[in-house]
Amino acid sequence: MSIVIGLTGPTGSGKSSASKAAAAFGFQVIDCDKSAREAVEKGAPGLKALTGAFGDGILTPDGTLDRKELASLAFKDRDSTELLNKTLLPFVAELVISRIGNKNTLLDAPTLFESGINRICTKTVAVLADREIRLKRIIGRDGLTIKEANLRINAGKTDEFYKKNADYIIYNNGDEEAFLKKFTEIMKEITGGNL
Repeated sequence: MSIVIGLTGPTGSGKSSASKAAAAFGFQVIDCDKSAREAVEKGAPGLKALTGAFGDGILTPDGTLDRKELASLAFKDRDSTELLNKTLLPFVAELVISRIGNKNTLLDAPTLFESGINRICTKTVAVLADREIRLKRIIGRDGLTIKEANLRINAGKTDEFYKKNADYIIYNNGDEEAFLKKFTEIMKEITGGNL
């Protein structure tokens, strides 16, 4: 039977290096953010559901999603982020589950628990990092202001949420080698050493 590992954690925690390591071990890696982008393509049911929740103001004149406008509405507070997740995640989960097949798979899923995809996972791993490090990563990655980056962090789940729900917790505060060593140990444990 195939192994499905759910990799999650708050924005800016540094999950991508774990995804690369899993791919090197022969795991199929499914980027759930990419599936989310597919779910909101022009004419997709996910986009229709979002306009129902947030209004037609999140659309550009040609009917595609205005991501910046959606972000300004969806990340302004926790309730709005919950509405975004509740509206969009069922469509994302459906796409992701249809892609797993019978291969060993790592799901890179920022909203693993919120979407319910964790139910199909063999084990779940959460990557955490200190807030200041996450802020730097988000600003560098997404070109946000400090204010926008703080809003994004505040709209997400707390470290306690991940500690309560995930099977494994790893910290990624900048020592890449130590982080990957720990992640490899966890992969070995989950796979019974069959890497």
